[in-house]
Amino acid sequence: MHKVPFWHQALYQLVFLFIALFVLVPMWSLTQMAFDGAIKGWPIDFRIVPKEFTLAVFQQAWEKPAQSQSFLGLLQNSFIASGGAMGLSVILGTSMAYAFARFRFPGRKLGLFALLFGTLLPPVALMTPLFLLLSALGVRTTLFGLIIVYTALAMPFCVWNMRAAFQAIPKELEDAAFLDGASVWTSFLQITLPLALPSIAVAALVAFLAGYSEFAMAWLFIDNSENVTLAMAISGMIGFSGASWNLLAALSLLMAIPVVLVFLVLQRYLMNRLLFSELGE
Repeated sequence: MHKVPFWHQALYQLVFLFIALFVLVPMWSLTQMAFDGAIKGWPIDFRIVPKEFTLAVFQQAWEKPAQSQSFLGLLQNSFIASGGAMGLSVILGTSMAYAFARFRFPGRKLGLFALLFGTLLPPVALMTPLFLLLSALGVRTTLFGLIIVYTALAMPFCVWNMRAAFQAIPKELEDAAFLDGASVWTSFLQITLPLALPSIAVAALVAFLAGYSEFAMAWLFIDNSENVTLAMAISGMIGFSGASWNLLAALSLLMAIPVVLVFLVLQRYLMNRLLFSELGE
């Protein structure tokens, strides 16, 4: 067995330590800032622990952080927009991906290219056409309009990701089910779909995070306080004269909790996806 030299191991550990510090130090700074009641202006110095420990900032962030909305109201709007986009992206993306992977039809390659081209376009390039489309439909300022926008942004990745998963599943499994009398729908639900669940979980997580953390599109379309999302509220707290940084940090930590919970729910499928990729190689 080939033995890795000591200096190689030391170099790898130093690289991983640097990456860990690069990720953990900002998170720790954000956490201590949220519990520090002494911050009144710009946080110009880095502190290991809060100077004045307090929970009052979290109470303010929970009750009425911004836009005359409570945290639960903002969270509800964010969950409706991002959760709706996640569900719609998974349903439509799974159907399209299975069709692209298993069937041959006119325009198939053109459709795949169009989806791939959609991933190359920056979201700002879609603002004007989406603005006109949602205005014509009368849903521009609604959460349903945001669901349409976030679904459109997530669909290319979802389709290509799940298409690769369906292509990796042996078609012989479906052929055997057909010989036993199963229909295409039965074979898809009972054989193909369960095997593709890890990739579907990845697509669902990406679609959820894309909508949950997005604020530029929401700022363009939403013009009433009832439909403001968490990302919009946090972005709106930063002005030319600065911001209430400890309140901003507390609201950011509260916003991160649902993301962690969603990741924990999908963790088993995400790990299976990584294992599936390793076995595929």
